[in-house]
Amino acid sequence: MANSSSGEKLLDRLVRVLEAFAPDRPELTVAQIAERADLPRTTAYRLVQDCLAVGFLTRQHGTLRLGVRLWELANRASATRDLRQVAMPFLEDLNQLLRQHVQLSVLHEDEVLILERHSRPGAAINNASVASRLPVHRTSMGMVLLAFAPAPVQAGYIGRHEGLLAARHGDVRRELAEIRRRGYATFDGLIDPTTTGAAAPVLGPDGAAVAAIGVVIPRDSDSLQVVAMALMTAARGIGRALQEGAAPN
Repeated sequence: MANSSSGEKLLDRLVRVLEAFAPDRPELTVAQIAERADLPRTTAYRLVQDCLAVGFLTRQHGTLRLGVRLWELANRASATRDLRQVAMPFLEDLNQLLRQHVQLSVLHEDEVLILERHSRPGAAINNASVASRLPVHRTSMGMVLLAFAPAPVQAGYIGRHEGLLAARHGDVRRELAEIRRRGYATFDGLIDPTTTGAAAPVLGPDGAAVAAIGVVIPRDSDSLQVVAMALMTAARGIGRALQEGAAPN
């Protein structure tokens, strides 16, 4: 893969062009891409033209968006494909039962990566969206994923982010142990002061979390225990279905 004069690989520059797009910035001009990717405008223009040619980007009303080709390739053989397919019926049931936004997530590169979301009109404020990332220490999903992570993963994360965790959660090891004891996590106002987040882990055969499912409800709701029980039931169902290798009918 050809390098730039600075020694940077072409693939690295291409990734930066694609990563310039975000949920809050789905449409960009070439100049904006160059600025957000920290690239010379001529380099950004050339890479944009290459991406347009293969469908990684598409042009719409004078701006650029991520292309459908990226979605197609990502879903063709993704490691998360089976997880999403298995979880879908359970997420739909939770969405109908709880009448709130429901999401499926995994721990990826020290962040919570949202794989799937079922929305609900009129539901509580929820900042999760598909393919977005959220801070571990500021989400119930992140904390439940961390609580049920393999010991080396948990220790490594705490070592890298102990200051953030301590500022938000105090004695984080005690808090993670309590989450493991209860089987779910729930926190008030970690992102929005008017809401409460709840999450339960989807466990693999080794007892470690392979994913989490989460719900955000109004902070003054009296249904938190019902929500937690529903999440744990659905999470166990997803875990069993994954081990059986098939989604429920």
